[in-house]
Amino acid sequence: MTKAAASTPVPYASNSHSLPAEDPAFRVFIDSLSYLQPEEIQLIREAYRFGDAAHQGQKRLSGEPYITHPLAVAGALAEWHMDAQAVIAALLHDVMEDTVVTKAEIAERFGKSVADLVDGLSKLDKIEFQSYEEAQAENFRKMLMAMARDLRVVLIKLADRLHNLQTMSAVRADKRRRIAHETLEIYAPIANRLGLNKLFRQLQDLSFEHIYPMRARVLERALRASRGNRRELLSRILDGIQGKMRDAGIEAQVFGREKSLYSIYRKMAEKHLSFSQVLDIYGFRVVVGDVPTCYLALGALHSLYKPVPGKFKDYIAIPKANGYQSLHTALIGPYGTPVEVQIRTESMHHVAQEGVASHWLYKDSEESGADLQLKTHKWLQSLLELQSTAGDSSEFFEHVKVDLFPDEVYVFTPKGKIMALPRGATAVDFAYAVHTDIGNHCVAARINYELMPLRTELCNGDQLEIITAAHANPSPAWLSYIKTGRARSKIRHFLKTMQHDESASLGEHMLNQELRALGVDPGSVEATGWEQVMRDSGGKSMKDVYTDIGLGRRLAAVVARRLLPRDEALHPEGSTPAALVIRGTEGMAIQLAPCCQPIPGDPIIGSIRKGQGLVVHTHDCPVIRKSRGSEPQKWIDVEWEPEPGKLFNVRIRITAKNARGVLGRIATGISDVGSNIENVSMEEQSPGLYTVLHFIVQVSGRAHLAQLLRSLRHVPEVVRIARERE
Repeated sequence: MTKAAASTPVPYASNSHSLPAEDPAFRVFIDSLSYLQPEEIQLIREAYRFGDAAHQGQKRLSGEPYITHPLAVAGALAEWHMDAQAVIAALLHDVMEDTVVTKAEIAERFGKSVADLVDGLSKLDKIEFQSYEEAQAENFRKMLMAMARDLRVVLIKLADRLHNLQTMSAVRADKRRRIAHETLEIYAPIANRLGLNKLFRQLQDLSFEHIYPMRARVLERALRASRGNRRELLSRILDGIQGKMRDAGIEAQVFGREKSLYSIYRKMAEKHLSFSQVLDIYGFRVVVGDVPTCYLALGALHSLYKPVPGKFKDYIAIPKANGYQSLHTALIGPYGTPVEVQIRTESMHHVAQEGVASHWLYKDSEESGADLQLKTHKWLQSLLELQSTAGDSSEFFEHVKVDLFPDEVYVFTPKGKIMALPRGATAVDFAYAVHTDIGNHCVAARINYELMPLRTELCNGDQLEIITAAHANPSPAWLSYIKTGRARSKIRHFLKTMQHDESASLGEHMLNQELRALGVDPGSVEATGWEQVMRDSGGKSMKDVYTDIGLGRRLAAVVARRLLPRDEALHPEGSTPAALVIRGTEGMAIQLAPCCQPIPGDPIIGSIRKGQGLVVHTHDCPVIRKSRGSEPQKWIDVEWEPEPGKLFNVRIRITAKNARGVLGRIATGISDVGSNIENVSMEEQSPGLYTVLHFIVQVSGRAHLAQLLRSLRHVPEVVRIARERE
């Protein structure tokens, strides 16, 4: 908000001065409340007195009395015909933040609902944050949670942001740009998501003017000049459409519309066009009586001007997620001019302009308002779900920003249900949109009856069926290509939980090993020892302590000694901790280093890395040579379990003579010993004579690898073969 420079809150003055009855802005505001009951208008007058007194002495940076800002915000809500509670909350939306007025005082004077709305709009100024970004994320989370409980919170916030953007001339240029960037990134997409199309365009254009003032002025001048140059052409198209509607016996309102400055600028930037190359600056809107007439009007237009193939979109049959409905078509007009036309009913037009606010504005219109309320409620519920699985405010903020996509693709479930997903969404996003369990256990997708990888991007009209397996789990690799905040949140939550459980198991194993090395049976450790360790570490349970050990946050040897009375916490003479036995299948808590790719049979050593768990290397790995010498305390002895029961990746390098069928013979040799090929790449040496083949193969251990190498040496064309390390 554009606030007064005063750093301390202004106390509420009980002797509030009289209403400025002569003030034109206040008179216009009161006149705009004619849709409310007289007693409600009287309560709003009292709220104005209360807010005016609370902000007494405060001024905006422009020098105006501060009350002019809440009055303008309340006026915007009156335009949407919001109820009295919302209008009162708009008048008081800054009193808790900027004055000493409390939530209890507001609740006593104007009711609990108003107090909750004002509280949802107040920033968390009393809490210390590490950074501006952290404060922004936490304030945003608070607002969205309040919005999930009551949609009026975000409508007041959006009206507040609009007025701030309209009156920021006195604010520092860097702060103007920061607020404008935040608006483009968060508040404009929220307005779009709620179907507030008119407000969405206003927020975008005002933000654009604050971020790039010179570009906005140049573009506006070019648009004005273009408007004059094209006036005759536009009049001809408008007359042609109106005449065609009359000839077809269709009663319709036809009017031209101009693209917003920001949408023109974005098109120029994204497609590298000059202003003169952006031909679809103007479009036309046809508003008719009912849905069947929309399709009649479409047919009439297609007989007037030729349609552009592939440019027709039916958002009536399949509405956008924000409730928007219209028929969109692109036509080739006079002189080859492209013409965009939108066809819709009156109620669709209300929803397209005002979105969820149309629920208050046009209560007697078709059921589209109620339907939109339902869709919005579902979206808000999904935000509450994200909130429950997000680790902190910043992560939640990231998930929500991802979900505020303006473009969508519409896909079908096997039963024909339509689902809207952001453009670029994959089969994994779809699986999580259906149900968390389906996402967590998906292994493949059948798209339009064909088996496809999970990373496949979805297209409009795709029909999807997700194939699941009980043993399957989410992969960290999915995070690199999913698009929806819901999928990202659910995958991260699963991986964190899995890592936590696996790390706890590893930590328990390591601690028990240390206790045995000290000559103590782990089951005989007294409860007082555990209580002392948990008190020192701040852990709530033994599992928390185990997890800290498994993740490298605490040393098992230190914890083991603290668990024991001082006289017992000594190594028996000559004893050393036994080597940690691993299978290599423990999951995320134990990682096999990619540099040396250890396999059973290799001599191995482990390093506990803070927050990552145990990383296992071969003894002779060149990557760790330096750190083993300089930081020996960070390394622990590790051994393979006799029968790990898993295949491990290993790299081999083969130099072979160029000959027909050599790759097939090598692949057969690998297959004959029961090994799998995970990956293969080639590079040519001595052109025409030799080729170097790099394989990643899967073996059960060192003995299996030796058997594989012997098998490949029997291939006549193989000149040299060796295990590869980075």
